[in-house]
Amino acid sequence: QVQLVESGGGLVQAGGSLRLSCAASGRTFSSNTMAWFRQAPGKEREFVAAISWTGLATYYSTYYANSVRGRFTISRDNAKNTVYLQMNTLKPEDTAVYYCAAATRRGGAKIDDYDYWGQGTQVTVSS
Repeated sequence: QVQLVESGGGLVQAGGSLRLSCAASGRTFSSNTMAWFRQAPGKEREFVAAISWTGLATYYSTYYANSVRGRFTISRDNAKNTVYLQMNTLKPEDTAVYYCAAATRRGGAKIDDYDYWGQGTQVTVSS
C-alpha cells in the first residue's frame, strides 16, 4: 500500500520560510515524478512544483509555477524516498493546504498526471 505523508506545515509571518517534507512508503519513486500542489480556501487545487528523473544517471529536472519560481525549491532524497519543498520569502497568498503527489510515470503540472496523494499539510502565512 502506497502512502505519502506530508509534514512541516505551520504558521509563519510574511517573508519567513518553511520546509515541507513528503515521505513515501510502499514503493520507491526514484524514477518517477513527484510534485507539490496546493489548495487555498474556495479555490481549485493548483500545481506548485515537480521534480522528474531525466533518465540520465542521477540527474533530475525541476519545474515551478510562475507564482513560486525563485522563492520555492523542490528536491528529493531517494535514499529516504522523500521529497522536499523549501519555501522562502513566503507571502500571505501562499496560504493553502499543500499536497504531495507521485506519478507512476513522468508527470507534469496536471492533477490527472498523478496517481498517489498525501493528506495535505496546512501552511498559513500571516501579513
